[in-house]
Amino acid sequence: MTGRRTVFKRLAASMGAALGLGAVAHATPLRKEKEVRSIQYEQDVPLFSGSVVHGDLVFIAGKGAHFEGDIAAHTDHVLNELEKELVKAGSSMEKVVKVNVYLHDLEDYHEMNRVYRGRFGDKPPVRTTVAVYGGVPGDSLVEIDCIAAR
Repeated sequence: MTGRRTVFKRLAASMGAALGLGAVAHATPLRKEKEVRSIQYEQDVPLFSGSVVHGDLVFIAGKGAHFEGDIAAHTDHVLNELEKELVKAGSSMEKVVKVNVYLHDLEDYHEMNRVYRGRFGDKPPVRTTVAVYGGVPGDSLVEIDCIAAR
């Protein structure tokens, strides 16, 4: 009879787990928890890449402006930095297909657009623009990232 009970307990436990009813019985001993180890990185390893080329796509990390100035000066600076990264990666502003704009303050939206307009050629890329709660890191008034073809 002991063998039949064990089979029944295993069957009941597996059916209960499959139905989300919790464990009915434990036929096997619990496994010992695996030790969790933190991964240590060398200090000279960068936190992220400024750009990555993958196949025919170029991904440019968010660029900010870390100096005193207004939204027009910050937007112009960031777009110039994006253009430098794109050219270095074998692309251009005209080949950008997707842009994300992060504003420190939504009130800067119209002025940012004034500087942004025309910088990507006659057929601008798709774009998402949001105001970031808590502000853009590094005290920039705007951060922009993009994806482009090569």
